[in-house]
Amino acid sequence: MTVQSKRTRTAWIVAGASAAFFAGWISRACAQDIPGYPESVEGYDPREVAMLPGYCKYTQLFRDKVPGGNDSAQIAHWYQVMGHAFHGMHHYCWGLMKTNRALLLARTQQVRNYYLYSAVREFDYVIAASPSNFFMLPEIYTKRGENLLRLRKIGEGLVSLQHAIQLKADYWPPYAALSDYFKEGGNYAKATEWLQKGLAASPTAKPLEERLSALKAKGPSPVSRGALANEQAPPARSQEP
Repeated sequence: MTVQSKRTRTAWIVAGASAAFFAGWISRACAQDIPGYPESVEGYDPREVAMLPGYCKYTQLFRDKVPGGNDSAQIAHWYQVMGHAFHGMHHYCWGLMKTNRALLLARTQQVRNYYLYSAVREFDYVIAASPSNFFMLPEIYTKRGENLLRLRKIGEGLVSLQHAIQLKADYWPPYAALSDYFKEGGNYAKATEWLQKGLAASPTAKPLEERLSALKAKGPSPVSRGALANEQAPPARSQEP
């Protein structure tokens, strides 16, 4: 069995496990209900599609439902840019839609958590189905980590964000997410540390500069001088060979 075949098989196993996991949620409540929107993101509501990266409408399944998606030249272009991994990128686009539903449209915590969990599983599918050098992985691991932190899956979320950094050290969003997490917990020292690490790797990242300026304006906090100042995030996972 080839490496790609093994990855594809793993992706299907992940998808099957996810389906079983979410069946329990759906049986207990209509967690997918978002008033005024289709029951599923696969309804491809134009308002939701408009919030996605432009390539999403050319991915599998999207291209048959979204106007303009069946543009053969664009489809070929994105396969050339992303390689075989583009074959599964509709799952990433679904994950983004589900994240947006959780953050922007959900009216209850249960619905919010449903979509956050579901988005993570979509991201997991793409990670499992993609080669280890796929250039989109830092972004996908970052989105995954952010959602896990929102679900209070702290250890796994921090590891996911650190793995994004390991894959591409000068990609600034995971540094911002790590800093935001520690800032929200009152640990300004750790929040500052991650911003400084990010700026060392990506000196022109304005979002990191702005966060650092805001933290400096606040001054030291009691937490940053206390026990939490020594809090360490879990080590990042090693990059696959």
